[in-house]
Amino acid sequence: MANVTFPLRDIEKAISLNEKVIEEINMFGTTVESLTKEEICLEVPANRPDLLSMQLFIKAFKTYQGKEHASQHKINHSLKKTYTINVNKNVKPIRPYTACSIVKNLDLKEENIKELIYLQEKLHATIGRQRKKSAIGIYPLDKISFPIRYESRKPSDITFIPLGSTQEMNASQILQRHPAGKAYAKLLNGERFPIFVDAKNNILSMPPIVNSQETGQITSQTKDVFIECSGKDKNVLHQTLNIIVATLAEMGGAIYAVTIKDEITEISPNLSPQTLKTTKENVEKLLGIKMTEKEMQTYLKRMGHEYSKGKVHVSPWRTDILHEVDLIEDIAIAYGYNRIIPDIPKIATSGERLKKSTLRSSIIENLVGLGFLENSSLHMIKTEEAKIMNIQHPLKVSNSRTEYTILRPNMLIPLLRTLSENTNVEYPQKLCEIGRVFAKDDHTETGIREEEHLVIALTPSNFTEAKQTLDYLLRFLNVNYELQDMTSKPFISGRAGSIIVNTHNIGNLGEIHPQTLHDWGLKLPLALIELDLEEIYKLLE
Repeated sequence: MANVTFPLRDIEKAISLNEKVIEEINMFGTTVESLTKEEICLEVPANRPDLLSMQLFIKAFKTYQGKEHASQHKINHSLKKTYTINVNKNVKPIRPYTACSIVKNLDLKEENIKELIYLQEKLHATIGRQRKKSAIGIYPLDKISFPIRYESRKPSDITFIPLGSTQEMNASQILQRHPAGKAYAKLLNGERFPIFVDAKNNILSMPPIVNSQETGQITSQTKDVFIECSGKDKNVLHQTLNIIVATLAEMGGAIYAVTIKDEITEISPNLSPQTLKTTKENVEKLLGIKMTEKEMQTYLKRMGHEYSKGKVHVSPWRTDILHEVDLIEDIAIAYGYNRIIPDIPKIATSGERLKKSTLRSSIIENLVGLGFLENSSLHMIKTEEAKIMNIQHPLKVSNSRTEYTILRPNMLIPLLRTLSENTNVEYPQKLCEIGRVFAKDDHTETGIREEEHLVIALTPSNFTEAKQTLDYLLRFLNVNYELQDMTSKPFISGRAGSIIVNTHNIGNLGEIHPQTLHDWGLKLPLALIELDLEEIYKLLE
């Protein structure tokens, strides 16, 4: 969730607010947190980053009300060969990708500039993960000469006046002295830093830190802008760019394509709608209500989609639509959850909590009592994460719409990801999580075996402290165990062991190898326990 604050006068120019409309806003999924004479504060769900934009929120809500039609912004391709961005191979190990566009014929009033900066900050904080996944740069087009180069240089070879400053600095000085440099210095810690440079060798910016004062400052006189998003996740970059260009188009701008010459040359942005399928039968089955094709079309239209003969065309800035279920959720929102009448089963039923569920809760409660924080991660991991951990024969998911493409083989990988994304959080860090892991098994109907594992991590820590935690937990479960030496990656030899119960190996305990810590950007010693809970459940039946 993210809270956004919009000027009330701008909202009321487009939407007549009253009690009924405020309730409609809440039912739309954007809760009104507060309302004053000057501003309205909305809570925007994490799956709708497009609604962080005031222009896109107004458009989406008025479409939901049935007062407007969803926008379909077109791209002008006439100058794509003129506007070229060349990506140098030397930037690949740092921030390998960029997505860019140009928007012309803007009338940037002071309030529009403030809205644009506000949106930029919100996108950085949310889907940009504090600029780690994506960073945004917006520049006045008339101060830039094409083609643009996206490359890396040594910090001492990067010199420019950062935005908001009057003094020329090199890259190291910017990280030490400039407010943005000090805030995001942790994102650049290698021997080379990424930069955007124009044809006249003027530095436009050093992403993800700061723009140049000379080429990166938007004013009310700016009519045409160049936009770039850079980062490690190409999918997130395109999502971010689409939200920004759609916002500028709603302000009256015209979108122009650029050519990005990388390993594969591509035209950016791509505003082609995504096409998914849904059926009346699936809608009725999931929602439990009868619905005609015409009604489906009406409800999908209110949520900004076009529907025809089972096919749904989704706007490119609707980053939350990944599956047919997401479309059915939109139908439910447009239909109104308050209109769905609960259906009580016509048979007598009774239920009780599963013993496994009770045991899981007891394990987590005891670990929380020891100061652990419960983590919750995705069932899938990224391809590069599997390569780092040398996973043999990964279980790949076909047609994944995100960077997560492999079913996790253990609980260690998502935990390392969580720790690597929180290196700036206060230490010590103590995490625990129960979740499903997956392995190939030809003896099952699906060919995949699912198991429930518990992972426990302590950092900074060591083998002794981890063993004390294991002793406490298995004593609570009334399970006797012994440790056997093991030499297995990613643990340090001599500081790790297999957990044996009744001759069965039910897990591992040990200190993570320094090379693995380095691969994940972790700098403090990490001790870890991973247990196969399926074996524990059998013992306690």
